[in-house]
Amino acid sequence: MDRVSSFDEPLKKLLGGATAKVMAEHLDLHTVGDLLHHYPRRYEERGKLTALADLPLDEHVTVVAQVADARILMFNNGRGKRLEVTLTDGSGRLQLVFFGHGVHKPHKELLPGRQAMFAGKVSVFNRKMQLAHPTYQLLDASDADEATEAVDAFAGRLLPIYPACKQLDSWRIAKAVDAVLPSAQDAVDPLPAALREGRGFTPLPEALLKVHRPQTKADIEDAKARLKWDEAFVLQVALARRRYADTQLPAAARRPVADGLLDAFDAKLPFTLTEGQEKVSKEIFDDLATEHPMHRLLQGEVGSGKTMVALRAMLAVVDAGGQAAMLAPTEVLAQQHHRSITEMMGELAEGGMLGGSDQGTKVVLLIGSMGTAARRQALLDLVTGEAGIVIGTHALIEDKVQFHDLGLVVVDEQHRFGVEQRDALRSKGKQPPHLLVMTATPIPRTVAMTVFGDLETSVLDQLPAGRSPIASHVVPAKDKPHFLARAWERVREEVENGHQAYVVCPRIGDDAEEEKKGKAKKKATAEDADKRPPLAVLEIADELRKGALAGLSVEVLHGRMHPDEKDDVMRRFAAGDVDVLVATTVIEVGVNVPNATAMVIMDADRFGVSQLHQLRGRVGRGSAPGLCLLVSEAHEASPARARLSAVAATLDGFELSRIDLEQRREGDVLGQAQSGVRSSLRMLTVIDDEEVIAAAREEAVAIVAADPELEHLPELRTVLAALLDKDREEYLDKG
Repeated sequence: MDRVSSFDEPLKKLLGGATAKVMAEHLDLHTVGDLLHHYPRRYEERGKLTALADLPLDEHVTVVAQVADARILMFNNGRGKRLEVTLTDGSGRLQLVFFGHGVHKPHKELLPGRQAMFAGKVSVFNRKMQLAHPTYQLLDASDADEATEAVDAFAGRLLPIYPACKQLDSWRIAKAVDAVLPSAQDAVDPLPAALREGRGFTPLPEALLKVHRPQTKADIEDAKARLKWDEAFVLQVALARRRYADTQLPAAARRPVADGLLDAFDAKLPFTLTEGQEKVSKEIFDDLATEHPMHRLLQGEVGSGKTMVALRAMLAVVDAGGQAAMLAPTEVLAQQHHRSITEMMGELAEGGMLGGSDQGTKVVLLIGSMGTAARRQALLDLVTGEAGIVIGTHALIEDKVQFHDLGLVVVDEQHRFGVEQRDALRSKGKQPPHLLVMTATPIPRTVAMTVFGDLETSVLDQLPAGRSPIASHVVPAKDKPHFLARAWERVREEVENGHQAYVVCPRIGDDAEEEKKGKAKKKATAEDADKRPPLAVLEIADELRKGALAGLSVEVLHGRMHPDEKDDVMRRFAAGDVDVLVATTVIEVGVNVPNATAMVIMDADRFGVSQLHQLRGRVGRGSAPGLCLLVSEAHEASPARARLSAVAATLDGFELSRIDLEQRREGDVLGQAQSGVRSSLRMLTVIDDEEVIAAAREEAVAIVAADPELEHLPELRTVLAALLDKDREEYLDKG
């Protein structure tokens, strides 16, 4: 059998159609190789119980525990019966419930003292943790055959607990793994032999065997070390090849000219740049002066002065005879950048116009919703080179847009742009333009090395002088309703002191949205009682006007309003004519109202960590301190509440992005950011494995420098090909 093909074998051949279908649909596992790389989440020792006190809410768990007691309760005047079983482990208790016909078998089997593995989703009912209708497997069954089989299935004392789903519990996955484990012998080893021996790694087939069926804890450590390294290494080789390909591209060096546009701009700045801005500007200017394209990621918190740094780079390129384009994710943001850049530049942005400066250049806006005449003029200014700077949305990438000499592309908010779009814009230059990517989402160093590994990184971590601290608090609306009342009083106090406030809600609440959801309504069960729809802008605004904030001017802002309406509300809010703005996350990017000091985020648990941090960055932009209140009905033990407490506890964006990553699956983060690379991380955690990633990056760089085409490493090429999608591979091969 060919060495690669046994890994590509579809699961249905070995496991049967039904199991293979569940694995494909619910766990995204399709081939033997996929299942062999579906590693246990943790291991339980036989006879040792799981700590029930620490179970996460709303997650599918597998636990090993002992039955403390079981009792049948009647309800509905004796027509219905329910079995309640209490599990114990010494650390806490967990309740199981079974209803109706599902009561008989567990009632016979789950006797006090019995030990079993239980799998199900953790929910809360009457403030107690429970599993409803869990599946289970007895570990000390009275029937001797069944007991030995259960014990044999999990050789040794370590029970692998797999990431599972409702349709397929961990022990069934373990059985399926047993069926494909012999294929581990055919694993293609991507590591060059010298590297593997030099670092003392276990051979890959052995690592796969040890991770699924460890005899000892040392086996697990061995296997993990090897499998983590592979993931880090293969990804870093892909990125190193991309960086190498980029260094082979020619680019025009763009050096600022003495007494040019940049000097004129600097001379009229009303403030001095921060140390950080100076340092980052120098890194960028050094890159621009080289003859291969700059690829730099500029990270900085909201308000750290990224736009200023980017603008100075654009001016330097215009000085050197080139053009600069800034790409924004939305029209609103593009318009805002255009406004703030023309304001910062003053008469320097009116080159070639009456009253403009001799040294000036034209700054044009290009977005989809422009009128035909304005658009035609903008396109003309670009192709003749009249416009040195253009600011726009995806509209800039269209075929019709031609530049005279595109020298620099600045991309705002990288995570909304795929690699393909970056490449499309780069193809607009006579030679590949330099590239500067800006993001306001702080990215921990390891993630930057992994996700944006083809970019060099610059960080702006000082906030400009004059920004105020923001106090943040969680408001548990369900447990302590009087806290919510107090929150509205605080908003009123801020307004009475001459300030303004935002109230943010997860949805709009108009009928179009409701109808869609209404069609999908199903019979509510006791467990759905907690799952009310998220709070909506229109309802909350209405309640506040009639109740807690009566007498104040309360306005709404959301994405489905007409653009003119939106602008009007924002203008009046900025002018101080509106006291409280009830909005969706449309305010997340780029709204700057220094007089707004308070923000109340409703159903805050429905937002991600970095989104909450971005939203909070909208207050405390002036000299008065900011206040951010995170309102939530989430249960105290829930992961959602832990997230909110983390946000309330720190203003450090890097710290929060670490927490965010720890709580989301890394794959999601990488998947969004690396359009084109299937997330291959199963074992590597980007946060904890910084040393592994850094070391793998070094090895990868050395290997690619010595053998860019990997001609002498066919196994590594094979594994890379499996990781990269076709388009990405073509892109890498072009280099």
